[in-house]
Amino acid sequence: MTTTAGHEVLLDAARRARENAVAAFSKFRVGAAVRTKSGKIYSGCNVENASYGLTICAERVAIFKALSEGEREFDAIAVVTDADKLTPPCGACRQIIWEFCRDAEVVLGNLKGKTETHRMSALLPHPFDSSNL
Repeated sequence: MTTTAGHEVLLDAARRARENAVAAFSKFRVGAAVRTKSGKIYSGCNVENASYGLTICAERVAIFKALSEGEREFDAIAVVTDADKLTPPCGACRQIIWEFCRDAEVVLGNLKGKTETHRMSALLPHPFDSSNL
């Protein structure tokens, strides 16, 4: 899929969020922004800590912020890093995105302006969700 003007707003929010990343160990700063179906945007950054296992990814921060404010319907999420190769969400984030954003658009971007857009179903083709319970 191509990146649209609406995606640029989402990517810009993710780029700004990336500036707040707490990545003292990996130095890999990530920003994310999730858009509600009504157009509101919530952003987040990765937050690392010395135990590593308690680190939280930018995508989950953005989604959890939106959920904590009562949002329940999303249509897109953007993820921005400074890597040359675009960085898709990790497995844990793919699960959270699927559960709360369903088959949303996932817009990947970097600081050099490279972008790609995917459907969540392409990134997580056989998801585990409430239909499996």
